[in-house]
Amino acid sequence: MNILVIGLGSMGKRRIRNLQAIGGHVLAGLDVRPDRREEITKNFGLQTFCDLDEMSQQFSPDAIVISTPPKLHMTYANWAVEQGCHCFIEASVTDREAIESLAKRVQSTDLIIAPSCTMTFYPGPQRIAQILQDRLIGDVLSINYVTGQYLPDWHPWESIQEYYVSDRETGGAREIVPFELTWLNQLFGTPEALSSVVMKKTDMPAEIDDIYHCLLQYPKHKILLNLTVEVISRPIATREMVILGSEGKLQFSSHRNEVAYCNTNEPQWVRFPLDKGIVEQHYINPEEPYIQEVKAFLGAIASQGKTPFPNSLEEDARVLSVLETLEDKNLMRA
Repeated sequence: MNILVIGLGSMGKRRIRNLQAIGGHVLAGLDVRPDRREEITKNFGLQTFCDLDEMSQQFSPDAIVISTPPKLHMTYANWAVEQGCHCFIEASVTDREAIESLAKRVQSTDLIIAPSCTMTFYPGPQRIAQILQDRLIGDVLSINYVTGQYLPDWHPWESIQEYYVSDRETGGAREIVPFELTWLNQLFGTPEALSSVVMKKTDMPAEIDDIYHCLLQYPKHKILLNLTVEVISRPIATREMVILGSEGKLQFSSHRNEVAYCNTNEPQWVRFPLDKGIVEQHYINPEEPYIQEVKAFLGAIASQGKTPFPNSLEEDARVLSVLETLEDKNLMRA
């Protein structure tokens, strides 16, 4: 299969590594920046293009991977549908209505459109899902979850003002709220947004909110979720979760790199160390979950949708609707 990666920045390079690790496909890249195209040709041996017109004359993709800034996601996704190409889209935080429109557009086609859900493939969320499925802490009652990482550490080789995380609409903290809700909703359903505190707490050189305190409830099971997403944690990232159940408790900690639970029958902590995986130079997160995510996309294509990708455009739109409601209910709004 011919696969075109659009956007050759940090995530585009990661997706090329993912695809080359899987193997068996012909890859090409597209980016408006000549320095990025040269880097990809030099380091990965790929043919690259500066725009869709140039690409269309020399390469015929069966699938595309969109790793551009979020504001361009739907532009390229709609182009992919027009061309009859399957499409993988990085995590989006804009254009809910455009996402809903695209979802309706592809309903009558056989195209696989796969919005990213990377956390689904991490060992921590997978272990949590198994513990909850096995009812080892009984009914879930309440979740407290704090996750964050200092925004300048995302791309230490460039200023935050040089890429999309400094844009208010696609700011770092704002982007991570739906990123986290996607995997949580896979476990618990669609939440009701109760209230939030959204504000800027630092002197970071960007007009963005750097912390989101969110209070939500999953109506089906009356589960309260207290979610804090921030981009101010330093010198190391934060990911700490406590789930209270009717028969026990679960903890997920990046500091200890483990998931653990205890319950009324097993009062001592049962611990599951998590594989740290392979982390490429200049990156913070391991490669393996991203590889598994791309495999799931390719598997959905190969099975003609019989093995579905675990996220959808409809679910992406629902998550963004929750984000919008949280922002409307921001207690700090003037």
